[in-house]
Amino acid sequence: MKLNISMFRKLLLLLVMVCSFTITQAQEKVVTGTVTDANDGMGIPGVSVVVKGTTVGTSTDIDGKFTVTADATSTLVFSFIGYKTQEILVGDQTQINIAMSADVEQLSEVVIVGYGQVRKEDATGAVFSLKSDDFNQGSTSSPQDLIVGKVAGVQIISDGGAPGSGATIRIRGGSSMSASNDPLIVIDGMPLDNKAIDGMSNVLSSLNPNDIETFTVLKDASATAIYGSRASNGVILITTKKGKAGQKIQITYDNKFSIGKIKETVDVLSAEEYRALVNERALTNSSVNPALMGKASTDWQDEIYRDATGQEHNLGISGSYKNIPFRVSAGYTDQKGILQTSEMQRTTGTLNLNPSFLDDHLKINMGVKYMMIENQFADKGAIGSALRYDPTQSVFNKTGIYGGYTTWLMGDGSRNVNGTRNPVAQLQQKDDKSNVSRVIADFQADYKLHFLPDLKASMKLGYDYSDSEGDVDTDLDASWVQKESDVVKNDYTQEKKNELLDFYLTYDKDLPSLSSKINVMGGYEWQHFWSKSSSRDTDRNNIIQKDSKDETENYLVSFFGRANYTFMDKYILTGTIRKDGSSRFHKDNRWGTFPSAAFAWRMSEEAFVKNIEAISNIKLRLGYGITGQQELGQGDYPYMGTYRLSDSKTRYQFGNQFYTLIRPDGYDEGLQWEKTTTYNAGIDFGFFNNRLNGTFDLYKRKTKDLLNTIPVPAGTNFTDRLLTNVGDLENNGFEFSVNAIVLDKDDLYWELGFNLAYNKNEITRLTNYDDPNYKGVETGDISGVGVGNTIQINAVGHSLNTFYVYEQVYNANGKPIEGLYVDRNKDGQITSADKYYAKDPAQDYNMGFSSYIKYKDFDFGFNGRIGIGGQIYNNVIVGGRYQEMTVNEYLTNMPSEINKSKFETAQQYSDYFLEDASYLRIDNITLGYNFTKLLKPLLGFDMNARAFATVQNAFVFTDYSGLDPEVNGGIDNDVYPRPRTFLFGLNVKF
Repeated sequence: MKLNISMFRKLLLLLVMVCSFTITQAQEKVVTGTVTDANDGMGIPGVSVVVKGTTVGTSTDIDGKFTVTADATSTLVFSFIGYKTQEILVGDQTQINIAMSADVEQLSEVVIVGYGQVRKEDATGAVFSLKSDDFNQGSTSSPQDLIVGKVAGVQIISDGGAPGSGATIRIRGGSSMSASNDPLIVIDGMPLDNKAIDGMSNVLSSLNPNDIETFTVLKDASATAIYGSRASNGVILITTKKGKAGQKIQITYDNKFSIGKIKETVDVLSAEEYRALVNERALTNSSVNPALMGKASTDWQDEIYRDATGQEHNLGISGSYKNIPFRVSAGYTDQKGILQTSEMQRTTGTLNLNPSFLDDHLKINMGVKYMMIENQFADKGAIGSALRYDPTQSVFNKTGIYGGYTTWLMGDGSRNVNGTRNPVAQLQQKDDKSNVSRVIADFQADYKLHFLPDLKASMKLGYDYSDSEGDVDTDLDASWVQKESDVVKNDYTQEKKNELLDFYLTYDKDLPSLSSKINVMGGYEWQHFWSKSSSRDTDRNNIIQKDSKDETENYLVSFFGRANYTFMDKYILTGTIRKDGSSRFHKDNRWGTFPSAAFAWRMSEEAFVKNIEAISNIKLRLGYGITGQQELGQGDYPYMGTYRLSDSKTRYQFGNQFYTLIRPDGYDEGLQWEKTTTYNAGIDFGFFNNRLNGTFDLYKRKTKDLLNTIPVPAGTNFTDRLLTNVGDLENNGFEFSVNAIVLDKDDLYWELGFNLAYNKNEITRLTNYDDPNYKGVETGDISGVGVGNTIQINAVGHSLNTFYVYEQVYNANGKPIEGLYVDRNKDGQITSADKYYAKDPAQDYNMGFSSYIKYKDFDFGFNGRIGIGGQIYNNVIVGGRYQEMTVNEYLTNMPSEINKSKFETAQQYSDYFLEDASYLRIDNITLGYNFTKLLKPLLGFDMNARAFATVQNAFVFTDYSGLDPEVNGGIDNDVYPRPRTFLFGLNVKF
């Protein structure tokens, strides 16, 4: 028995010694490794590496490397903001290398709102945010191209395919008939002046798309009312890329080379077809003169279009130097247009600094953006001339007159002033250039009070300055400038300033005892807009024909506030108010108040939902608010009486002397902003750990005090028609968007996106009193048949810009019967009373869709859009009528459509020219390959390189007979075609 006890003691002692040795060895085990980004393979600094269940841990260095002590049974927890947390069992490993994937849900938690930011789950308004990874691929010379088709309820229609061309942006349809329908655009907290900059087609094209980090769209009034009198058409917030604290120096270089090709041209008669038609018509019409035809066969559209090459280079350096986060970038774009002579060259530079001081109590954000753009504009009139010029004529004449370009002449050899201009001459004999430089600077300081850290004071200063100059020179021997007084040179200049001062306080406090948290913000804003411009026309003898100068300014002073209250992290109330004072209005109407209120219920936090594993998020939202519109399109002083000099034809004769008169303009001293009241109900949802997520919104928008030009009794003003606040307009619609991560495996990732929006507007009032004889306001100018013709109308009970036309009658073979229309009022004759209200150009339904697949190092994606329900007026084929051939001493070509209509004379008001504008468009198709894994062993350091190829504006499927069913305003009239662009690029990051 004693022996057994002794043996037991010895065995126990041996076991303790072994365990002690093992434990000692385990405690002293050193584990090293590197943490990299799963996307680009680069080391991540600042990652927390902690032994689970202890306080033992470390952080990765600037290269993502770490060293930690742990035992074999320990689990290391790797965590970093914006990445998915990972846990790794140490076991017998002494080196652990991991790749961390971005946490999409966490990265999207914070969204930018007016004067601050909010957690996505706490947002109560209709807010949609896109990050740079979500932007459209391809050649994006203008920032709005990045989000085309990406946001439900946001429609972006390019003004054409010219480099840097403008675009029409509509958020939930238009809210105005006569004033601007453009959204307010805010860059890094700086609200821009939406007025055009002379010498630029697009106010946004001066910003390099490569410098943009996020686009945030504020749609409903509960989100936009904080911007008050400028927010009726929605707000777009743009933030630029910045450095991050603790980030190691990172260099990125992006380049793109592109070639754009004309997809198709307008179908016009060929030279052979035209010869046959002229000879045929000459047999029965003596006005048609076959002798005027030439011997050439010229495709005039082929003569004016070309393959358009382009290149983009962007260099960015970001990181943190001595605890000062920074980003500096430079970019260069050279983009030629498919229309001969058109080109844009843009040089940009940015600097962003974001230091923190006083233990992060004081945070500074400062940035400077510089842009210089050189534009060479082509005469777009050449597009129409190419469709109409006689295809039997050659480009050049044999005499050398008029610069050697073929020109229509009269019988006596003089120039035929009515003949179509030579389209090649229009391009080559006109030099239209501009130079625009712009600087946008901003400085913001946020200070959390040391004695009350829940209270933060913020001050922002902003400055936006642009300087532009341009000149339009026409050759002296151009056929259209032969008179002594014809203008051959136009010079213009413009300076613009936009100055901003913001100061506001934010109080943010958690109240655990009350299961609540509050956020209250209030402040003051001052903004000043100033511009000065000049323009001078000079004739061929260098005599000034016109010399004008203009200087104007306006001020906006505002007080604003917002309060958010959250109870039990489930129920959220938001209220905002803004009081604006604008110098654009009379002192009695200068101030306006714009309130909003919203409520959100995070249903997914309720016990009866929280336990349902499939549900990640359900949030219900209700919102109400009033916003304004002060961009009346009447200058900075629309309420003031103004006078102008009479022109040379209306001077007063006193004796033998003629005197220029001063003429008063009509005005309404009581003008004020249009006001829009918005009601919004929405739901945000997420399922399966948010792998399926989206939103649905219903809204109603009512605009009152709509501007309209109405008749006034003679003698009550200086005009018989007056612009005043008198109308009402309603918009109703819904929006739906969904995003799904279909697959998320180690080597395969697939994501799908889809959005749908429906909007319909209706004018409900246009006059102060009911007038059964008041048809409405005719609008929508059409060209090609005389002057002053319109094809649309704004009328009560109908949508904005509804087409107003005659109903065409057709024969048994489906051919239009010329001049025969439906007698809709049954009075036995066809008059303007027989016109009817057709549809409007806006699409009833707009959809966007996208797909992104990544397999190992390959990625493939595409984006597309669908529009259903709009109409388009094909003004291009309206000129197709045989009457055009009866003009003496020159000939005019016609669209091939003449073979269908057989119209002898103009029928421009026939609904025959209205077509369905529905379409399906594939905007971008991109294939890429990441070379990171191949390069790292060769280079010995982290470097990410991705090559890609993109087809932009790839396909359009539509029944519309014209070139493109997407035309701003719905009237297709010789629009600059959008090219199909093939692009090759390389992104490098190290």
